[in-house]
Amino acid sequence: MENLALIDSFSEFKDDKLIDRVTLMAILEDVFRNALKKKFGSDDNFDIIINPDKGDMEIWRRRVIVADDDLDLENEEITLTEARKIEPDFEIGEEVSEEVKLVDLGRRAILALRQNLISKIHEHDNTNLYKQFKDLIGEIYTAEVHHVRPRVVILIDDDGNEIVLPKEKQIPSDFFRKGDNVRGIIESVELKGNKPQIIMSRTADLFLEKLFEQEIPEVFDGLIMVKNVVRIPGEKAKVAVDSYDDRIDPVGACVGMKGSRIHGIVRELGNENIDVINYTSNIQLYITRALSPAKVSSIKINEETKRAEVFLKLEEVSKAIGRGGHNIKLAGQLTGYELDVIREGSQIESEDDVELTEFSDEIETWIIEEFAKIGLDTARSILNQDVNDLVRRTDLEEETILDVMRILKDELDS
Repeated sequence: MENLALIDSFSEFKDDKLIDRVTLMAILEDVFRNALKKKFGSDDNFDIIINPDKGDMEIWRRRVIVADDDLDLENEEITLTEARKIEPDFEIGEEVSEEVKLVDLGRRAILALRQNLISKIHEHDNTNLYKQFKDLIGEIYTAEVHHVRPRVVILIDDDGNEIVLPKEKQIPSDFFRKGDNVRGIIESVELKGNKPQIIMSRTADLFLEKLFEQEIPEVFDGLIMVKNVVRIPGEKAKVAVDSYDDRIDPVGACVGMKGSRIHGIVRELGNENIDVINYTSNIQLYITRALSPAKVSSIKINEETKRAEVFLKLEEVSKAIGRGGHNIKLAGQLTGYELDVIREGSQIESEDDVELTEFSDEIETWIIEEFAKIGLDTARSILNQDVNDLVRRTDLEEETILDVMRILKDELDS
């Protein structure tokens, strides 16, 4: 009964750790064999009988009977006198089987048994957890906010597993409270010591792709394919979609009537602005679609350098660049080409205009680059802009913009 009682006490781990009883018994045998090796030097002459159905076990020690005057007894030997205490008719040379009680192992050994069992079960759980979440990498997962820290949010799933959502994997507008349900993709599983660390991401391009699969039936069924996704998390995204079935409008199906289908995805991503475009292998048409809502006049492509010169009317330039340069940056990432915006007729537009790079001795390079991001690369193109609008569209302060305008105006006036 002592062995049975110990197993019953150990079996509490089965419920806590969701470990099946058969596995628990296998771990038990391993733990007991280690204890026997420690106490007797070897476990070769021990039989451990485990009944997983009843949850009980027995430990039997087999020894060969030797004469009483044999003082150098091995683990596998027992004296005749000791053997006859078990059965009075035993003789030298016969084998004796005797049940080992837990009390025979000693109190310290029993405490060590329990600690070893806990360690083995944790090791088993961590191995299974690592394998389980390795198979879930790239899939959407939902967990509950358990603790919010400055650089990380700790989530707990329904099975009590801890999932980490680092700050850099969160959308900038994300705000979480304890108890909130959070969706993201399992991005990686890393072993920290013996414990797996499960990393969730809400900023990965794949998260948006998986949301399309989850929220749009035609994508889930394979009728519509997501060819490419690029994102600036929380700001803007572009998704190229295609379909083998000419009867299906992939963009219309993804967006839905008045944006009804994509609205849930936009809300999930903190109102991220999502452009859905039709994929095409015609690179000129693909770039034109990627730069939407700007209307492109013409495109000159260099296949070797993977660059494209995009010609636009002046009023279309700001649309192509987008706020903070997001539109042209994402269009380039989506198509795989570096895009250079050129205003139509800019080469003959004005003889008294001056390239902004000509002012590099007076204006810092990073400031010139900030203007270039929104398609402003000459003196007059900047002077024709509203100061407040430039503050909104660039990362420059009003004072800096006014200084630049003063320098440009002085040069043109002279």
